[in-house]
Amino acid sequence: MNIPTMIQLRGYLTLTVRGEHVEAFINSVVDAGIPVWDVIPTGTQSAEFKLLLRDFKGLRPFLKRTGCRTRIKERSGYPFKLRRLWKRKAFVLGIVLFFAILTALSSMVWNIEVEGNESIAAEDILDAAKQEGIYPYQWIFKLQSMDKLSGSLASRLDGVSWVGVERNGTRIRIQVVEASVPKKPPLQSPRHLISTQDAVITYIYAEKGLPKVQINSRVKKGDVLISGILGDEENSEMIVAKGEVKGLVWHEYDIEVPLVKTRKVYTGEGKKRSYLVLGDRAVQLWGYGEVPYSQQEMLTYYDPLTWRSRALPFGWMTEKIMEVTEVQHTITEEEAKKEGIEGARRDILAKYGTDSRFVSQKILHEKKENGKVYMKVLFEVEETIAKELPIVYNQGE
Repeated sequence: MNIPTMIQLRGYLTLTVRGEHVEAFINSVVDAGIPVWDVIPTGTQSAEFKLLLRDFKGLRPFLKRTGCRTRIKERSGYPFKLRRLWKRKAFVLGIVLFFAILTALSSMVWNIEVEGNESIAAEDILDAAKQEGIYPYQWIFKLQSMDKLSGSLASRLDGVSWVGVERNGTRIRIQVVEASVPKKPPLQSPRHLISTQDAVITYIYAEKGLPKVQINSRVKKGDVLISGILGDEENSEMIVAKGEVKGLVWHEYDIEVPLVKTRKVYTGEGKKRSYLVLGDRAVQLWGYGEVPYSQQEMLTYYDPLTWRSRALPFGWMTEKIMEVTEVQHTITEEEAKKEGIEGARRDILAKYGTDSRFVSQKILHEKKENGKVYMKVLFEVEETIAKELPIVYNQGE
């Protein structure tokens, strides 16, 4: 038998019928034009079938005529679902209110982010955006198109070459590209380039100014290397001397290195303390008791709670107390000398520039005493020796 259309929307019943004339009952229903389907015999005097909800009352004459009885086994379709929901009006109202509130909240601007600004304050950009209707808790449907907002913000903000406005859900991102303004070089007074140390000149390049020394010249600390005064006594001009000067410099180091090294090693034993942080106070929750370690190190981890990428004034703090022990190991005299010289080299590079070049080194004196190695080492280093010195007016050189 053909199944009627839209049975879910119209609603239908699954019925069981019992009696001596079940077959006559079903045939008479079909002959009367009432659609039934899925007719299944369930016994010698029983059957099961489905029909539309609207046709259920029309079965009564056929039941009387055949002496059969029927029972509703199952109700299906939207009419029955709506009836069940109507009995639970409070629940339905709650669902409707929930989706209404959710729709309202998702139709508002909740967060505004500003990116790309360096010299322009974010507060100024947010103020300009507020004048264009972009602010928290604003209805999204009240906003202009993103292209119009970009153009309006660009006209309101000084010092920008481009402004982009992008909306992603309830978040609006404002991207700013600041206009590149060439930086004016700072005004400098006339100056010399002088030597920072006693040295022998190995390289000189005068970009501006008058060179006063040559390669292989010996200079003392404070000597003028490149003069900022051009011309003679009658016709002179003072400028900012620029250039690069390198020279051989000698550094003498007294080095002391112990032969027995002591370092800390973690034993693997440890203890944890946990705290609940509220503002500037911490309440300990776990890890009470004395720490049984004679030597220890403590590491502190703080994990604040965040909301919308903002750290809240409370969170969780963990202190990890680890037991350490000291381990000694002995190095050879040669290892101690190498370690001392490497340490002196690192110190020279840190003080006088990483472009310094070691030309030679010479151990002037060494001895081993009281478990230590003592050395006096002379390093010959090529390094930059020029620094600026302002010229006082009428002082000359």
